[in-house]
Amino acid sequence: MLRRIMTVIVLLIAFAGLNASAKGDPEDQPGSKDPAPFDRMSNFFIYRYEVLDFDKYEFPVGAGKSHTVEGTHTYVHYYGKQNTKFPSGLQIVRNYQNAVKAIGGQALYEYDDSGYATVVKMTKGDTELWAHIRTSIPGDYDIHVIEKKLMNQTVTADAASLSKSISDSGRVAIYGIYFDTAKSDIKPESKQAIGEIAKMLSTNSKLKVYVVGHTDNVGAFDANIKLSSARATAVVNALVSQHSIAAARLIAFGAGPVAPVASNSTDESRSKNRRVELVQQ
Repeated sequence: MLRRIMTVIVLLIAFAGLNASAKGDPEDQPGSKDPAPFDRMSNFFIYRYEVLDFDKYEFPVGAGKSHTVEGTHTYVHYYGKQNTKFPSGLQIVRNYQNAVKAIGGQALYEYDDSGYATVVKMTKGDTELWAHIRTSIPGDYDIHVIEKKLMNQTVTADAASLSKSISDSGRVAIYGIYFDTAKSDIKPESKQAIGEIAKMLSTNSKLKVYVVGHTDNVGAFDANIKLSSARATAVVNALVSQHSIAAARLIAFGAGPVAPVASNSTDESRSKNRRVELVQQ
């Protein structure tokens, strides 16, 4: 209740100042911006904006439970513009949840404490992103975002070890090929892994392989099947166009989430399921 009263007071003071000193719609705080990858609700402006290069924030993840995350902390407080119809707190929360799910993230927790709130989470490349969206009175909401850098997995397997694994077991998993969340464009840091695959195939000129894309179980099944197929195709195209490997030796296939090598219950284990495998034909 105290937070609600204080928010009303701050909101009234802010609007009074805007009426006295500005004409037309209020503007965002200078130098502020929406925290990527989010946009904002229509007809809202940034009243307060702050970025700390390194900080920590406790995200509620259940009744009486929280999880502390460290990293770059962005805080944005939005106010609705005057003479507009404000969305409900639930509408704001659902918009952010749907936006994050559309790019492969997840809504971890939702609650109502004098206003709807939610905690969402996603992975973007080498960054784990957490966000806490809170609403109070109509026309007022804020968001805390922590960007936590993940440890990049380096390529430890060379062409010889890849070849040995295929010879021993008929398959080898490659963890040095990187994609952005929900995308199939190969990131530049994948160059070494692609090069080692090409070297192995050049050395074993008769070897033909299935290039199989795998995902974790986050997101819709059909979307993951499609994504894993697109990623496998991207690897085939890179081997053919950049390393002159004959296309007839490669068949792309998307297995989606159906062949995990670890549980999908934690971020660490899900990262093991997101991989590209070479399987001998």
